[in-house]
Amino acid sequence: MKGSRTRLPGSTGISRRHVLQGGAALGTAALIGPLAATSAAAQPKKGGILRVAMAHGNTSDKYDPGSWTHAYVQVFAHARHQYLTEVAADGSLVGEVAESWESSPDASVWTFAIRPGIKFHSGKDLTPEDVIASLDYHRGDESTSAAKPFVDPIIDMKVDGNNVVITLESGNADFPFIMSDYHLPIMPSTDGKIDPSSSDGAGGYIVKQYEPGVRAMLERNPNYWKTDRAHFDGIELLTILDPAARQSALRTGDVDVIDQVDLKTVHLFQRVPDVTVLSTTGTQHYTFAMDTRKEPFNDPNVRMALKHAINRQELVDKILFGYGGVGNDHPIGESNQFHADLEQNSYDPAKAKEYLKKAGLDSLDISLSAADAAYSGAVDAAILFAQHAKPAGINIEVVREPNDGYWSDVWMKKPFSAVYWGGRPTEDWMFTTAYASGAAWNDSFWENEEFNKLLLEARSELDDGKRRELYGRMQDIVRTDGGVIVPMFASYVMAHKNNVKTPETVGANWTLDGFRAPERWWFE
Repeated sequence: MKGSRTRLPGSTGISRRHVLQGGAALGTAALIGPLAATSAAAQPKKGGILRVAMAHGNTSDKYDPGSWTHAYVQVFAHARHQYLTEVAADGSLVGEVAESWESSPDASVWTFAIRPGIKFHSGKDLTPEDVIASLDYHRGDESTSAAKPFVDPIIDMKVDGNNVVITLESGNADFPFIMSDYHLPIMPSTDGKIDPSSSDGAGGYIVKQYEPGVRAMLERNPNYWKTDRAHFDGIELLTILDPAARQSALRTGDVDVIDQVDLKTVHLFQRVPDVTVLSTTGTQHYTFAMDTRKEPFNDPNVRMALKHAINRQELVDKILFGYGGVGNDHPIGESNQFHADLEQNSYDPAKAKEYLKKAGLDSLDISLSAADAAYSGAVDAAILFAQHAKPAGINIEVVREPNDGYWSDVWMKKPFSAVYWGGRPTEDWMFTTAYASGAAWNDSFWENEEFNKLLLEARSELDDGKRRELYGRMQDIVRTDGGVIVPMFASYVMAHKNNVKTPETVGANWTLDGFRAPERWWFE
């Protein structure tokens, strides 16, 4: 589905103030169920404990915002924290801790007006100094945060009255969007430092109990400044990795909401009389990441051979059951503004063999790690990939990894693995997160000098026509040289009891309404 987004103005500069900056939706949402039509018409009211079962969660999870890698900790974070900005359900950008912002004409200096009157759960007032300390935590040579690439371009931060003035080493037209990244919550500070092990936040819910990999219990924050949000008395977030167990828990009423409905049985689940299936389409995509530092993946010809040895449409049909579309080995989807119409990497075993010959190989034997913790159906997707690759002389041994610990012990540890990505609202954000040289989550450890040069050039370019050209070139470089196979873009498919109500527009930028179901949804 094509989508557009109102962007910061191009060659005319962006010096005027931007309040509630943004535009059209990132994707679409579809409700499927007997009472779906009533959801949008219902009016929010307070009360009840929302129980959410999720397909993620590890015993090694932490409060540390720089370490968050999967949807459970991200939903948990948005329940208890606030961010400078928020991606609204329609894909636009709105203020949260920042009530407004403005920039210099070259987008290198950004001034954020900090909303007065916000309090942390501990009772401390949220100040501009807390904003600076929260961002500073992710910066510097000693930082191990996944958000380090986003904040390292900051060369100065200072308080000006109730404003925070941030100076970048070069212009970045997307900087306010980046401030909504889930690694960047605003946390209380002491002497210019935050405590990354603290649960204290300024969000709609207060943590009462947390057992990583099992459950989190939260209660409504009575001092939450958003009086039209956080409708539940409390939230219980549960880790239930097995999809059948998750769906059984919803069917029997043990939970109210689940993410990652098993697509193999979604057609049956839609018939459950008191359950609504909710599907949103945006930037989520599934990948197979190769460690390009290691043989044989250090040879771009081997990488291209594998890209032509996978039948993408069959994966969409059999793994996604039509809830998604074919990918083209780069992470920029059709809902992104600067998505490029490129030649499709097609399933072609003969062409795959040609690339193997260029690599000096007659055949290839490799292992592929997968677990349904990566995404529902990841193991089946890997098995299908292995079948597709055989005619090209590529023998893939599928290694079924444990669900628990997949993100800490397998992802970016094993040389070839299945991965899910939520995507990002902007091209620069996605490329900086996972494809830039040295990025903490560059899970193929890919280095391309031309790509990195274009990334910097596009980031500071304010003319949309030139940005489109630059991002198109970058997508093509990733498609032909990158170490990630992107076979499919996937819808988020969730389900909830019919007494759980949602706004008319549900966010498609992340699962569970952009991670914000706990504060946006309510009980009938």
